[in-house]
Amino acid sequence: MNDILIKRTTAFFEETFGTEPQKIVLSPGRINIIGEHIDYNDGYVLPAAIDKIICFAFEKSNSNTSRIIAIDLDDEFEMDVTASMELTDNVWTNYIRGVVNQLKINNFEFEGINCVFSSNIPVGSGLSSSAALECGFLFGINELFNLNIKPIDIALMGQKAEHWVGINCGIMDQFSSVMGQENKVIKIDCRTLEYEYHDANFSDYSLILFDSNVKHSLMTSAYNERRQQCEEGIAIIKKNYPKINSFRDCTENQVNSLKDKMSAAVFKRSLFVVKEINRVVQACKALDSGNIETLGRLMFETHEGLSLDYEVSCAELDMIVDTLKKEEAVIGSRLMGGGFGGCTINLIKKGHEEGVKKKLSALYFDTFGIELKIYDVKIGNGTSLYNNN
Repeated sequence: MNDILIKRTTAFFEETFGTEPQKIVLSPGRINIIGEHIDYNDGYVLPAAIDKIICFAFEKSNSNTSRIIAIDLDDEFEMDVTASMELTDNVWTNYIRGVVNQLKINNFEFEGINCVFSSNIPVGSGLSSSAALECGFLFGINELFNLNIKPIDIALMGQKAEHWVGINCGIMDQFSSVMGQENKVIKIDCRTLEYEYHDANFSDYSLILFDSNVKHSLMTSAYNERRQQCEEGIAIIKKNYPKINSFRDCTENQVNSLKDKMSAAVFKRSLFVVKEINRVVQACKALDSGNIETLGRLMFETHEGLSLDYEVSCAELDMIVDTLKKEEAVIGSRLMGGGFGGCTINLIKKGHEEGVKKKLSALYFDTFGIELKIYDVKIGNGTSLYNNN
């Protein structure tokens, strides 16, 4: 599938500019195996890059003008890279401008480029197409102009570009897009940015995403409210246990001991965070010992916590997970991402995928009148140069 995308992007570039691209860059989306709503709570996350990508074709324009073409959107724009960057109403262009803005702020010397890109990452499904766009574009400029920006700094600059656009994301999306490795997950310490790889040997299982095809409008306000409740929770914990600096240093017993000092909502949020941080640690041990069934059980537990304690699920996502829990071939399922819609991530025994897909799709449509979208994913490499030789 990626070969077709690469050929199409390259052919479009050659037809438009009359030359072969100087660099071709592949930049992936990402999944998060476990560790949801933990990045802003000083915990650990366990993401991986996937085999769904944005393909970029680049050349120097030998001027200060850059021409950027989004093939899938049938849209393009030009910008003078020496001018100051301003936000525009054309949202996708802002991610590109944000990257250029980061390069200028950090005093990198570069000139204009010609670039076309195309993607097979489903937009709006929680697979971080925006991080792939920022990091892939920055990676290409880094390669074209030999800027020697380290991979981790590409991720950090990509995150700052997204902040400039107005989305206050954590580091996980950009980090996993840049630093991913095939068949490995990355345990990222969100407090220090230290990271380690763990083998993700899912040989007997398939990773499948079921996209609920809904987005509830609660998402932004609820996200901000959850962050606020977590801040309140950790403040109460610190006051009563002065040696604790973050949820990471905290036990379930300590949170339980403070139930009467917290509102019901703050208590539930705090308990979920402490449990989820522990689940990430357990998940790494399960992967290291090849115990994928334990990983699956932890995923089910995470969903229950996200639904009942963190309260970021919805009827559609709960129905998907509840249905799959009854299927012997499904060993793990949970909502992935912010919640209130989007995808579930699921581990299904090989040979049973089509039966599960067919049954769930029919039930889902009967229940909600909505078509389920389905994505088969594999864990792939992070942002890289494509060499067609």
